[in-house]
Amino acid sequence: MSLDPVYLPNPIPVPIPDEQLKEIVNKSRDWAIMHGAAMRNKKNFSKDSVQIAPYILIPSCFPRKEFNKAIALQPILNELMHRVAHDQLFLTECLRETIQVDEFTGNLFKIFETVQNEGITQRISLGLLRSDYMVNTKTSNSIKQVEINTIASSLAGLSIRRSSSSRFVLHQLGYGDQNVNLPENNALEGLCGGLIEAWKIYGNENAAILFVVEEVTINICDQRFHEFEIYKLSPQTKVVRKTLVEIAKIARLGPNNELMIGDVHIAVVYFRSGYEPEAYPTKKEWDARLLIERSQAIKCPSIQYHLAGTKKVQQALARSGALDMFLTEAKKIEAIKEIFTGLYSLDFDEFGDQAVQMALDEPERFVLKPQREGGGNNIYGADVRKAMLEMKNSKERTAWILMERIHPPISKSYIVRPGDGDLPDLVDVISELGIYGVVIGDSQKILVNRQVGHMLRTKLSSSDEGGVAAGSGALDSPLLIDLE
Repeated sequence: MSLDPVYLPNPIPVPIPDEQLKEIVNKSRDWAIMHGAAMRNKKNFSKDSVQIAPYILIPSCFPRKEFNKAIALQPILNELMHRVAHDQLFLTECLRETIQVDEFTGNLFKIFETVQNEGITQRISLGLLRSDYMVNTKTSNSIKQVEINTIASSLAGLSIRRSSSSRFVLHQLGYGDQNVNLPENNALEGLCGGLIEAWKIYGNENAAILFVVEEVTINICDQRFHEFEIYKLSPQTKVVRKTLVEIAKIARLGPNNELMIGDVHIAVVYFRSGYEPEAYPTKKEWDARLLIERSQAIKCPSIQYHLAGTKKVQQALARSGALDMFLTEAKKIEAIKEIFTGLYSLDFDEFGDQAVQMALDEPERFVLKPQREGGGNNIYGADVRKAMLEMKNSKERTAWILMERIHPPISKSYIVRPGDGDLPDLVDVISELGIYGVVIGDSQKILVNRQVGHMLRTKLSSSDEGGVAAGSGALDSPLLIDLE
């Protein structure tokens, strides 16, 4: 069943005349480079150069009511994910089938079991979360959750720069009065504040924060902005960056399980890598991850937080009665139920068989999602039916979930990409809103819980994937509007 597209209004009249468009594209491109809204070039990698991160020239409209709803929901979601991460029985039951067929999730789960059986050394966890939403035109333009990220929730550093650039662009085009509808965004300060609070809780002012990073970092500006913001907020807090390979070579545990990187005592470990199989090509990387989990350092995320963010757990939380296990207030439970779209298990049982049949009958209605982060892994449209037929009778299907497809409204805008000309085409785009949260605590008590900022990623309406770092999406800012 195809739906007629629903278009949101534009904040300014489009198309922009060519001469004016060329001028503002060049200005905004220079603004992006000079303010660090940039990434390294994947194809021609050099540590000495960056290029603009793809961005949307004019901020995209977003329903104010739904934006405010997402902001208000974040502390509830923080609480939910914190309690889920600390429920060993629930995680084990959720992932029982998946770990048999998904080697990566299975290896994470082995670490989880190991540290649980040995006794957890550090009971405090730090969660820097991001809950992603799309507006769904099928449900009266209400937001529906796409996913929640519990590891390497990125783009806060670039998003606050996009917010500033959007203000600049609107002002330059003569629509500065619209800037009152661009919400304030303190995502970077908020996330870095969470890292510093965890560092203070650890209680050793000589210890450092460790960033676990890739061998080759494309999204360098976003990562470094976190490091530099920590320095700005707390100059005495040292940050070190190491890959899992480097950690495997030089890390050790002290007499009280202190994590030592050479001679540097580590208070907090912040993973910006380690969320996908490619980060663990050998046993060394897995050994490094286990060493970190065994240590006294506060992890962001701890292994149980990492597992709590899997798609399988997300699907399990959408089952009837699941939220009641973790939240006591009916109001909170109903608020979260409202943002869930249809999520279905593909286990070998009556419900899994029903989901398989639904996917075969109406593949266009669904998205197939595996246990992967980072974009580019989902299956859409006619390919859903093909994939479902291939794994219908295979245990592999239990590593996936089936999700009802969201139908977002469309905007008209210009995507500015590195290497493109001065006159980008006016195209149809759709947006995904991310809300950041910080939560710190142990299994008994939550010490810190707040919403700290937002991001907006936008892509061609014809595109399925939308990751900016993966090259599919573009940075954007939400311009809030009141829909009738």
